[in-house]
Amino acid sequence: MLVWKAAAGRWAETLLVAYETLGVVFGGLVTSPLYVYSFIPLKSPTVDDYLGIYSIMFWTLTLIGVVKYATIALRADDDGEGGTFSLYSLLCRSMNITETLSSRPSNPKSSSLPRSIYDDTQNQTSMVKVFKESIVARRLLLFIAMLGMCMLIGDGILTPAISVWSAIDGIRAPFPSVSSSVVKVLSTAVLVILFMVQKFGTSRVSFMFSPIMGAWSLSIMLVGIYSIIRHYPSIFKAVLPHYIFRFFWRNGKEGWLTLGGTVLCITGSEALFADLGHFNRSTIQIAFLFAIYPCLVVTYAGQTAYLINNQNDHNAEFYNFIPSVIYWPMFVVSTLAAIVASQSLISAAFSVIKQAVQLDYFPRVKVVRTSLSKEGEVYSPEVNYILMILSVAVILIFGDGKDMGNAYGVVVSLVMLITTILLTLVMIIIWRTPPVLVALYFSVFFVIEGVYVSAVFNKIAEGGWIPFAISFILAFIMFGWYYGRQRKVTYELTNKITLDGLGVLLSDPSVQRVPGFCFFYTNIQDGLTPVFEHYVKTMKSLHQVTAFTTLRYRLVPKVAPHERILFCKIGQQKGVYGCVIQYGYADLLNLEGDDFVSHVTNSLRAHIQDSSAGRLPSDPAEIQQKLSNLDAAQIQQELSNLDDPAEIQQELSNLEEAISAGIVHVRGKTRFHIGKSCGWFDKIMLAFYEVLHSNCRSALPALGVPLPQCIEVGMLYEA
Repeated sequence: MLVWKAAAGRWAETLLVAYETLGVVFGGLVTSPLYVYSFIPLKSPTVDDYLGIYSIMFWTLTLIGVVKYATIALRADDDGEGGTFSLYSLLCRSMNITETLSSRPSNPKSSSLPRSIYDDTQNQTSMVKVFKESIVARRLLLFIAMLGMCMLIGDGILTPAISVWSAIDGIRAPFPSVSSSVVKVLSTAVLVILFMVQKFGTSRVSFMFSPIMGAWSLSIMLVGIYSIIRHYPSIFKAVLPHYIFRFFWRNGKEGWLTLGGTVLCITGSEALFADLGHFNRSTIQIAFLFAIYPCLVVTYAGQTAYLINNQNDHNAEFYNFIPSVIYWPMFVVSTLAAIVASQSLISAAFSVIKQAVQLDYFPRVKVVRTSLSKEGEVYSPEVNYILMILSVAVILIFGDGKDMGNAYGVVVSLVMLITTILLTLVMIIIWRTPPVLVALYFSVFFVIEGVYVSAVFNKIAEGGWIPFAISFILAFIMFGWYYGRQRKVTYELTNKITLDGLGVLLSDPSVQRVPGFCFFYTNIQDGLTPVFEHYVKTMKSLHQVTAFTTLRYRLVPKVAPHERILFCKIGQQKGVYGCVIQYGYADLLNLEGDDFVSHVTNSLRAHIQDSSAGRLPSDPAEIQQKLSNLDAAQIQQELSNLDDPAEIQQELSNLEEAISAGIVHVRGKTRFHIGKSCGWFDKIMLAFYEVLHSNCRSALPALGVPLPQCIEVGMLYEA
């Protein structure tokens, strides 16, 4: 009996969480009936045409929604995280391409600083060797992942615009005198309010998301059932695939062009995968398979049944499908649902930008947590206002809706195609799926999504250029930042200070050791940054305890706690340590909200105390047994490795004294000196990088470091 109660409790909890996913995960997907038929170009359609269109939408939802995303993609999680970048992370780690350039040792085997367990080499297939040996292949993989990220950000611009506009446009049906300009103004006002409240976070209102989306899903499904019964009860015969072939055979090119509108029926499907880090696989699958999928299948069937019985209404908006008795309640619910759908994509854009910033692929912007209980809920003021301006601009410039639909179709189809390509690589490299199954998966989905892409590309001149323009600008910013960081790290590795150089530098009698604890931030681990030499020669001093600190961003979702802060001693200099602080793309920079300095200093104390144990066991019998297996030279080496307890105690005492004297954080504020010898490409890209670098935020405030403790050391790097 207790077992049955426990099982019932688990199922109840799973169903409750699955219900909560309605408002967070499926906002864009479940509001797609608002606009899909508005963007399908039809000229004097017949009953068979409508049956063919519904058959296309049914099989698109089934194959892409159910088979690809709910069944296959959700299995390709990266330690519970989903989305395009998680696939890139998963692939890179499996191929041992796990570091961003700004934190990678030039020679990991000889690096004096700690290494991660993620650096272990795995078995290599022929495909892995291609990526490891070809920089072009690695850059192509990075470009595909970046394009997917840019398209998702573009989704965060277009979804609020098209969802809110489609919902507000319903006011024109009962009031034909209302002009499109009024709809634009009202939509703009709703969007501005939506973006302005982002800084408060979604936690305070998120409890309303699931009820709103639940009410929306249930109401449109009931309206769909009513429409089927009243207008065309035999609509479900269209699930037979031969209606698709008949549709294309009869309409040819015109039928192909309708795909630019039908692809919108799967809008938001990427959220099935992208929000995997917020909800587990089973709850997303339950919510989609038992709520969203049947709701959309029935709703589109009802819309199609209505249009079959009202063939002259083929350019009708969503609200013509709604019975007049419940028109205004549906208007209110659809507007609220559109706002929730917009909120979901805006939050996703914040998360993507946060990942890109942490992995050093995007200029640093302010990212703050808006919820103490929900780790993934973040907000970026700069990103928020840019999204708001672009969303409002889309409505004001392309407010008739057709161009917005064309732009939206490009985003939807390209993101799906990118996911298909990355999932195929996951099947080959990680899952080792049999070639027959890989070929079946790739051929089916690449053909389907490739046909969709070809159809929406035909609309490039009619609004389809919008996401390309947005993605090009974002990609140019990301590449410019990445290229500048790459050149900077290359310069530092070329001009690094070795351990011998450190000894020579500190042996200068004019260099004094001053009281205090210094965090000296560096981008490299194999050696010391040239900024340090510039600092010591200029200041003629070095703090009593100095930790050369590297923020190391890993291509993993989260770094294990025991790997978060790693220390080692550098050379024979007293009080000089190497420190690596590691983060994954789903980690936060503030060490779970606790004090940054105390975490690091506590880890340093533990490192010093651990070294006091030496390398021999404490039990005399165990010591004798271990030494009996060694020759004289090895015994001498073991004894020389033992640390003097008095020295350890003195080291701890010096550390406490340095902390009491004060903490200081030193980082290089380096710039490129672009000389006449630079090529035109370097001049353009490095100048662009300098503009980005001059206007982005410092990394130290993101760690919670008080500004009075920060010192920036300026230095010019020769480009």
